[in-house]
Amino acid sequence: MKIVYIGTVEFSKAALQKLIELKADVVGVLTRKSSGLNADFADLSSICVKNKIPYKYVTDINIKENQEWIRNKRPDIIFCFGFSQIIKKAILKIPSLGIVGYHPAKLPINRGRHPLIWALALGLGKTASTFFFMDESCDSGDILSQRNILIEYSDDAGSLYRKVTNIALRQMEGFLPKLQKNNYSRIPQDHSKSSCWRKRIKEDGRIDFRMTSRAIYNLVRALTKPYPGAHLIWRGEEVKIWQVVEKKYNIANIECGKVLGISGRQVLVKCYAGAILLTVHEFKVLPQTGEYLL
Repeated sequence: MKIVYIGTVEFSKAALQKLIELKADVVGVLTRKSSGLNADFADLSSICVKNKIPYKYVTDINIKENQEWIRNKRPDIIFCFGFSQIIKKAILKIPSLGIVGYHPAKLPINRGRHPLIWALALGLGKTASTFFFMDESCDSGDILSQRNILIEYSDDAGSLYRKVTNIALRQMEGFLPKLQKNNYSRIPQDHSKSSCWRKRIKEDGRIDFRMTSRAIYNLVRALTKPYPGAHLIWRGEEVKIWQVVEKKYNIANIECGKVLGISGRQVLVKCYAGAILLTVHEFKVLPQTGEYLL
């Protein structure tokens, strides 16, 4: 079974390496040389060079030049894991087995953009790891493999990314032989139960201390590394916040955003409900007790 592989993030890198370990016949790789889009960007060319796999840098996956490159590899299947573009019909119809994509959510719910970030920011307790056959829409094709994933309170973007990756690699060990033997199953999605997350914008990452401490905690853990970080604006400058701790604080007549205390470089701030301790941040100069972070 000849495989063309498309990807350009750290997950793509891990999954490509897994295919190589499983001795899959990867006949070509399409990746990016750089990306201003993906915080977890990864150039896959070094893996290709090491393993003597032909590769091509692309920007628009759908242009005719890339279609012909793929067609000339005569793939039986394409794996597209971590490439933020809709693949059009001209490429979808090239491989006889279709194109398998990946989405870390429990399809058909939570299709769309930034699934790990939204799951954490919204305080969800579970998600899933889903491989599916791509069609001309977004994350709507038949499911090949799906595993549930619990999200712990202590999880952040980094730990959930690793958890999802590890489970996905185990799924690949299971379904790759089935694809090779042509004895796999396709489970249609129930589109009546579908929902879709929008693209996250920078303003979504701004901390507002009128939020509860739980909401701020969820926002910060959702955007910590490998993502670009939550932020606040203080004295006209953006300050990245990478880690926080929720604190109980029951004095109701203190306004939101007031700095309650400083301990070393840790900053305790009153929220709408409770307080939040800023533990890992990029303040150049620390605020003082009694100041306001608005």
